[in-house]
Parts: sequence; C-alpha cells; structure tokens
Amino acid sequence: MAQRSTACGDRVRYWFDSTLARGASALVGWMALLCLAVVVPASALVVWTDPHAPESLPDRLAQVWRLTGETLRLGGATGTPLRVTMSVLLALVALLYVSTLVGLITTALTERLTALRRGRSTVLEQGHVVVLGWSEQVFTVVGELVAANANQRRAAVAVLADRDKTAMEEALSTKVGPMGRTRLICRSGPTTDPSVLTLTSPATAGVVLVLPRDEPDADAEVVKTLLALRAALPEEGRPPVVAAVRDDRYRLAASLAAGPGGIVLESDTVTARLIVQAARRPGLSLVHQELLDFAGDEFYLVAEPTLTGRPFGDALLSYPTSSVVGIVRGGTPVLNPPPHTPLVEDDLLVVISRDDDTVWQADCADSVEKAAMASGPATPARPERVLLLGWNRRAPLMVDQLRRRARPGSAVDVVADGGEATVRQVSEAGAHHGTDLPLTLHRGDVTRPETLQGLDVHSYDSVIVLGQDSAPGQPPDEPDNRTLVTLLLLRRLEEASGRALPVVTELVDDRNRALAPLGPGADVIISGKLIGLLMAQISQNRHLAAVFEELFSADGTGIRLRPAGDYVLPGCETSFATVVAAARQRGECAIGYRSRDDASTSPDYGVRINPPKTGRRRWTTGDEVIVVGED
Repeated sequence: MAQRSTACGDRVRYWFDSTLARGASALVGWMALLCLAVVVPASALVVWTDPHAPESLPDRLAQVWRLTGETLRLGGATGTPLRVTMSVLLALVALLYVSTLVGLITTALTERLTALRRGRSTVLEQGHVVVLGWSEQVFTVVGELVAANANQRRAAVAVLADRDKTAMEEALSTKVGPMGRTRLICRSGPTTDPSVLTLTSPATAGVVLVLPRDEPDADAEVVKTLLALRAALPEEGRPPVVAAVRDDRYRLAASLAAGPGGIVLESDTVTARLIVQAARRPGLSLVHQELLDFAGDEFYLVAEPTLTGRPFGDALLSYPTSSVVGIVRGGTPVLNPPPHTPLVEDDLLVVISRDDDTVWQADCADSVEKAAMASGPATPARPERVLLLGWNRRAPLMVDQLRRRARPGSAVDVVADGGEATVRQVSEAGAHHGTDLPLTLHRGDVTRPETLQGLDVHSYDSVIVLGQDSAPGQPPDEPDNRTLVTLLLLRRLEEASGRALPVVTELVDDRNRALAPLGPGADVIISGKLIGLLMAQISQNRHLAAVFEELFSADGTGIRLRPAGDYVLPGCETSFATVVAAARQRGECAIGYRSRDDASTSPDYGVRINPPKTGRRRWTTGDEVIVVGED
C-alpha cells in the first residue's frame, strides 16, 4: 500500500508538472482554481455564520456568489445566467486590461533599470576624460585624474569596458577611494565596437585613454579599439588620444590607428629603461614616482616673455618655488640646454612646480654663496656588475639599455631556470651585444636557497629581480609570487652578512608592494602603475609626452643622482640656490636632493623635489643632489 501510495503521488506530481509545462494558460488556470478553492469555501463560511443572512438556500448561494465576485473583482451581479455571464466577462476584460497595463509598465521599468545597471545609456558630458579598457592601470589612471581635478568644479571620467557596470563602480570606489569633485561614469560594452564607443561621447571628450588588458593579446585589441574609435568619429574634431601597448612590434600599428595627433606609449621599453636607471642609481625610482603623480610637484610649460633674449642659465635662478629644466621650442623639448643658450620669443619653459599658480618669477641670485660651492672634479664613474635574477620579455630590453651606457669593465650575469627558449633568448642577447657588455647565463631556480647561496651577490653593484611572464589564463599577479620568494631569500642573505643589497624589484601588482620584504625606500618598479601615471600626466598636457620620452631615454638627458660633494662642500650649511648655481656651472639643472639621514624616517624617504631656493640645510657626505643632465 505504501509503494502504491508513493507511486500515485509521483504520478500526480508528474501530471501537475506536465500541465505547468504547457505554458501561461495552464498556469492561469491553476491559479484560478486555487483562488476559487480558497475564496468560495471562505465566502460560504462567512455567509452561513452571518446572523442576517437570507433564510433560503438559493438566496444564501447568491450571497456567496456576490461575496466571491467582490473578492476576486469578478462582479457580483445576480439574476439570469446571461446577466451573470456578461458580468463575469466584463470583469475579466477589466482584469485583463489592468494586469496587462501593469505588466507593460513593470517590464518597461525593469528594462530601463537593467539598461542603467548595465551602463547602456549615452554620456552627455563636455571636456570629460574617456578611459577605454580595463586593467590594473585603470585604478592608477582614475586616481591620478581625480587628484588632478581636485581644483576643478566640473570634471568627469567615463570608463568603458566589457565588464559589469556595478562591478566596475565597486572596484574603483574600493581601490581609488573618494572621487572628490570628479564624477565617475561607467559604461559596459566591448571597446572594439564603434556603436558602443558612442556611449561615452568621445566626440565631446577632452582626451581619450586606451588601456591594454592584462592578457597576452592585449596589444592587438588596443589597435582594434583605436580603429573602432576612428570609425566612430569624423576625421575633423577628434579628441587627443593616448594609448599604451606592451610590445614594440605593435607600436607602429597603434600609432597609425591613433592618427597624427595620437600618442602611443610602449610600456615594456619604458619599464626596462626605468629599471636600469634605478639599478645604476638606487633611489631613482622614488624620484620618478614623485614627479609622475599629481600628489607632489609635476611638470608644467610656462611662457615668460620677460626672459626673452637672456641666457637659459638665468632662468634657473629666476623662480623661487619652481625648478627650470628645459625649454620647448617649436614644439620640440630641449632639456638641460647649455646655460648660455639664449631664450627667444615663443619659447616655453619646462618647469617643476607644485601647481601652475605657484610658478612666479623673482631673482634668487642673492641667495647663492659661492664660497660654499665645490670646485673639484666630478666623482668618476666606475664599471658596474649587474645581476639579473629571472628572465622575461623585458629582460633583453634591459640588457640593451645597460649596453648603451656600459662603462669599460662592466658585465651582466643572468640566473634563470627557463627552458631552451630562455637559453636561446639569453644567447641571442649576448651575441647581439658583442663584447661591449659580457653576458653570462647561470642555470638555476631563483626561488631555491642553494641557487642564491652559490652566488656572491654582494659583489654586484645592483641586483635586479624580474618576474616571469604571465601565461594565457594565468592570474595577472602570479609572477609576483616567485618574485616575493626571491626577495625573502635575498633578505636572508642580507641578515646573514649584515650588508644591504642594492636590489631593484619589478612587480606587476601594486598591492604586493606592501608584502615585499624590502626597506621602505627601496627601488620597486610597478610597470602598470608607471604607465598609468604617465598616461594621466600626458592626458592633462599632451606636450609632456616628448619631455618624458627624453627623460626616460637611455641616450638622452635624464634624471641623475649625484654625490652632494660634487656641488657643495660637505658639512657646509647653505641654500639650495647655491646647489642650483653649482649645477649650472657643470651644465646641469638641479631639481632636488635626497638626504641619507632622512631616508629611513621621513615619509618621502629623504627625497625632496623642488625645494625653495632660499631654503637652507647642512649638506653631508651621504647626501645626493637630483639633477637633469647627461650620464
């Protein structure tokens, strides 16, 4: 009996499910039966318990019908069957009309809210910044744009990526923080579709930034996005475009797609240059960070007609709160020109200042103390030995940068555990560079203690720790895991020997900076963050692209750290104007200093960019002067 009862229950359940599968009509029928099964007995109970109810059964049934009709809004007419039928028909028509109207309104509102959540409405802004693409760089770019717009009344940043709008807003709000006066607008959709690009109103934007994704095929998508932007906008009136690619092979195609006014950055080359510069001068990455973000001093272009006809050297001591580093003549930047170079009409001065309203002119020559200036020769450069722990796609670029400025006797050693492809790349790099810079490969796993213990790491002038390239489908922060392990082993060697190692670390994710077992002022290069900072700076002033290109090039004029004893007498207390005058005599532009005494205690790790010319301090042997000049 139990089995029969169970089988009967299964059959009834199966029959019920089958009727529901027939569609909306079956569902409406079951709802009607359910309502009648509840309302009719309840109405009968109400009528039979009413002391004023009619005595006769037909009258009581009519009362039950009227109560049922009022409850279900079916009308309560009684009388002939035709009258009752018409009453029910009219009630059903009214019910159908109202329910359909409510359904249409609900559907329209739902679709509208869904479209808003998906970010499918068109942005109506003027002069806003459009960011196309999603990667770790987007947090740096948006954060810097928010800082740059802190003194703007109406500023907006529109982000378009093939991600959920709500997820983008939550991620940016979490990592960037309060937006201040900047309004953040997120739109969802593929950046390679011209019809989707119009959602951000790029035609009325002040600048468009195109970010590469954290995937191997990101550069091809950047080129396709730039082509879609050309298809979506007319030839005339296109906004300035700033894009970034990882591989130099895509830079020409991206430049052609961006158009004549477009600027394309090659992130691998820029990262390799900055890593090599930091390896040659520890602490230089802190200077780059200070100059690239909007939190401190940054570059500005200013016109100063009163200096026309005077030599460039006079301009170096003409701004008490700003540091002059070059000129822009005919659209071409000339950093650190000879001091006797005359300034002509329409020249723009390249200055470093806190803001554009802090660039004001006043003669600082009275603050120069010639008696405190050093007169000896500059500290001679010596050969350098560099150790590369790891190998990735940027490593050959770093070797090339090291070769360009290699001093006689310099050498590079590489420790990598890659397969035959890595061995072939290292061999090709060594064969390409010839005898200018000997390159030696040591096979080994840099995450194993025995590999590093077999090396005399303290005999190297700098140690560069590189992460592995991300494989397809690999999380973007995966290479940092091996890098952090290597840094732990190096820290152990430091503690065992009691001697600090000049380590330069390349990380992918900025969040891992706090996990790296390094000192607070160590050189850590976050490739994505640096490119994001560059793009944010150029988006505010596209003429700075050529300035940064010159600063970060291996062969041009760049930022250097020199011993303070080359400029002022050690132990002497004097003004920074004296340092600027001493640097001018050496054909350089002094822009700041790094105090060794404050390197581990001050929030800026001892780095001070653009100090007041009249500011005085006692210069010690361990101090360094930050200059713009030749290597």
